[in-house]
Amino acid sequence: MRIGKSARLGLVAAFSATTLMLAACGGGADSGSGSTGSDGKVDGTGKTLNVLTGVISQHPEEQKKWFTDIAAKFKAETGANVNFETFASANDELTRIQTSVVSGQGPDVYSLGTTFTPTAYATKAFVTLTDDDWNKVGGKDRFNPAALGISGPDEKNQVGVPFVSRPFVMAYNKELLAAAGIDKPATTWDGLLDQAKKLTGNGVYGMVTGYKDNFDPWKFIWAMSVQAGDPIVDGDKAKLDDPAVKKAYETYFGWLTKDKVIDPNAVGWSNSNALAEFAAGHAAFFPMTTSNSIPTLENSAVAGKYAYAVMPTTPPGKTAPATDKPAASILSGDNVVVADYSKQKDLAFAYLKLITSKDEQLNYQKIFGDLPANAEALKSLDNPLLAPMADAAAQSAATPFTGAWGDIQLALTNVTVQSIPELSSGGVSDSALTDRLKDAQSKSQASLDRASKG
Repeated sequence: MRIGKSARLGLVAAFSATTLMLAACGGGADSGSGSTGSDGKVDGTGKTLNVLTGVISQHPEEQKKWFTDIAAKFKAETGANVNFETFASANDELTRIQTSVVSGQGPDVYSLGTTFTPTAYATKAFVTLTDDDWNKVGGKDRFNPAALGISGPDEKNQVGVPFVSRPFVMAYNKELLAAAGIDKPATTWDGLLDQAKKLTGNGVYGMVTGYKDNFDPWKFIWAMSVQAGDPIVDGDKAKLDDPAVKKAYETYFGWLTKDKVIDPNAVGWSNSNALAEFAAGHAAFFPMTTSNSIPTLENSAVAGKYAYAVMPTTPPGKTAPATDKPAASILSGDNVVVADYSKQKDLAFAYLKLITSKDEQLNYQKIFGDLPANAEALKSLDNPLLAPMADAAAQSAATPFTGAWGDIQLALTNVTVQSIPELSSGGVSDSALTDRLKDAQSKSQASLDRASKG
């Protein structure tokens, strides 16, 4: 469906308050769609497909090589070149979507975190997949059914082709736990904190996480709130100023400032820094990680000494979950969407077919650790380390499918960003946290209101 620029502007205003960049980014406007032969192959000779994807900070060199290799395979198959562009933060991800929606040009293909799929869908600027489109990427039955859970608001209105699945779990150091007489990780956040206190000392911290990571801090808050029975979005109402949300932030910040079970330097760490610390044997628990940590850990000081577990599902201050669906993880991974303005949709679908094939999915999993969205590839994996990921995936919950979610996610992230100076100096005051949550609530509710009107 093709929409005019004025309509696109209205749709963007309906789902986001973020300042929009109006400058056009490089797109495929110089060429038409590749022609499809009688054998179903797309001839893109002389054309270039522009693909936007996130930076894999844990494996930058491996990602560069993957770009080169997949581009070579795509050219051999279609004759077309692939130009990869990257984003490095959730804010950058949202801005790139907004920019292209307003300008009507930009990348042909976007690889987006699943939580940004609702934002992309709300713009109506990305292809809503028809049966014919699904056939072009190998058929809907090529994919693990769970991976389709956040491709669209319902099975008839989907924009996201699943690329990888990334349920969040917790890594733990088996040797450190055994030495402390701990059989297995706790299933409550309070219990995990007690274990972390016992494990802290002699150059080792009970937990590790990155407070300055561009993507992960809000996920702790979301999980604990849902587990408490107080979701951050309830229908058309935002609840960022709910006591459960405040308790989640107090718990998350307290690990660093009050409980001191996390290295003080973590206030400036990203997820990749936290992973490096765990890999060096400097921490017992690494919550909110995924299978993409495996390549690093298998070549580290803790190789053979670590395992994964489902993260706690009982919220702070409680002895049992407040709901029968306590959310062990967000329904997480990457979806790939095709821009409606693209003049190269056939090439775009050919690219999606290539990267979601069994062989390419298994190759990607071997390099980066992310679980395949391809059902056949996923079924063929037999690594026992992956069993907790399957358990976490089965207990995952989707973030709200609303065009406002991008703004709400950023509002949650910004509470941590704004608190970094105080976390560095000893702790966040009750009044400061309350004020930040009020501001986040106001902005999130305004975005929800605009989304509902849109």
